[in-house]
Amino acid sequence: MFERQQTGSVVCPGCGRLVGVRDERCWNCGRARPSLFGFSRLLQRIGNEAAFSTLVIGICVVIFVLELAMAPGRVDTRLGFGFLSPDFEVALRLGASGAPVVFDLSRWWTILSAGWLHGGLLHIGFNMYWVYQLGPAIVRLYGTGRAAIIYLVSSALGFLVTSSLPIFAPWMPLTHRGATLGASAAVFGWLGALLCYSRRTGGRMFLRQVLGMAIPLVLFGLLLPGIDNWAHLGGLAGGYLMASLYSPDKPESPGEVLAALVLLVVSVLAVPFSFLTWSF
Repeated sequence: MFERQQTGSVVCPGCGRLVGVRDERCWNCGRARPSLFGFSRLLQRIGNEAAFSTLVIGICVVIFVLELAMAPGRVDTRLGFGFLSPDFEVALRLGASGAPVVFDLSRWWTILSAGWLHGGLLHIGFNMYWVYQLGPAIVRLYGTGRAAIIYLVSSALGFLVTSSLPIFAPWMPLTHRGATLGASAAVFGWLGALLCYSRRTGGRMFLRQVLGMAIPLVLFGLLLPGIDNWAHLGGLAGGYLMASLYSPDKPESPGEVLAALVLLVVSVLAVPFSFLTWSF
């Protein structure tokens, strides 16, 4: 399954034409290393439009089950928004972020780990619904590697913003001063990428569709207590900025796919690293 192809032909991911496995460039579109060093068929099998969304959902669900299993006696079973909320200390041990964690405890890596954690069944269900809805569209527009980069960078930037504001700009409204976690910063990052695409292409209908998703989510965060709005806005800005670096007209490069894999591994490993370095 994971064997590297060393002979024969493959389909160029840039233009769809057949090229040799050992060709340095595609004879049709000029893409460098069109065989992706012999791993193009493997990457094409796992690089379909829903693959990254499915991976994100799988990782988040596994970690959420782990959160519940680490302290089953302290799980909130009362019906409501907090139904199946894991123990607060468990969330901190596994990498919840926020100003007290990042600055008082110097656990800076939690801006990477917090996006994989969730605070309840409704929380993870809501976020995973939007990951499932938005992921294929982002992959279709930017490619799997770029979609992953936008997702992961937006998440980290969202948690960096919300963790920094209580320290450097405490006068800002809606500042979140406690621990924070969840995939919503990354979801807003994907919304920012869609806004960037609509602005580039000038498609008013597409822009209205994106705003029709973004505005209710922003209002939802403003109306409900306990929502980390600055993580959302930081993720939105991060997604827009990252998407502005990519041209949808040009296919993603092998380097971008590799960067996405590295970011994904580092981000996921931040969760066990957080657990192993917890000393309270």
